[in-house]
Amino acid sequence: MNLLTLNDITVRFEPKGKPAVLALDDVSLTVVHNTFAVIVGPSGCGKSTLLRLVTGLEIPTAGQLTLDGSPIVGPSADRGMVFQSYTLFPWLNVRENVMFGPKLKHLPKSQCEDIADDPIASVHLKGFEKSYPKELSGGMRQRVALARTLANDPRILLMDEPFGTLDSQTRQLMQELLLEIWQDRRKTVLFITHDIDEAVFLGDEVHVMTARPGRIKSTLSINIERPCGIDVLTSPCFTDYKREILSSMHDESVRAQMT
Repeated sequence: MNLLTLNDITVRFEPKGKPAVLALDDVSLTVVHNTFAVIVGPSGCGKSTLLRLVTGLEIPTAGQLTLDGSPIVGPSADRGMVFQSYTLFPWLNVRENVMFGPKLKHLPKSQCEDIADDPIASVHLKGFEKSYPKELSGGMRQRVALARTLANDPRILLMDEPFGTLDSQTRQLMQELLLEIWQDRRKTVLFITHDIDEAVFLGDEVHVMTARPGRIKSTLSINIERPCGIDVLTSPCFTDYKREILSSMHDESVRAQMT
């Protein structure tokens, strides 16, 4: 059953005194319940704009977005967003950051603490509850951001290049952790990345976007047995998936440079 549906989405920006920009053109996309869906595409193709539409932070010029059949008309806790930057409150410790969403619901403090402890444990930060963001590494801060989103129990997890600023080793560990959490909690995920290896390693399906104006060029189903470790990165099937996406991406990157 489809959880998220985008029908004929067009986004045109018309900045005052500047030429109009067609960012997305006739984009249609469906994400099935419990699927890990990944979107890749050349820089400037509208990936982040598409994600902002799903969060409700942007409104399409044309077309409709629905979550479980209901139109998306604005932000809601049923869509949890994890950004590339950590967006943590520096004056709050780990537990207080993760408790922030539940506290907005005016739940008792003890209940908020209980809610926060589960995702903190899921991201392997038990024992760091009283630490402040400045005391944590970049990977740990991003784990706090993920835990804070999970504490709201969203219907769909939206991730905009969340590991883009991390070093390669930490990034790989975060990818494995995310798959572990996804398999344990069976959340639907819509993930944006520039990294083709990351797309194939994480995704059940990978949607390749065209150069601007962004459209869905192709969708590739990834049939890699889960759970998988780093050994899969050098397997023949992984290489085949990567080659297919890379070829499609290269064509679009060349076109983007010529427009």
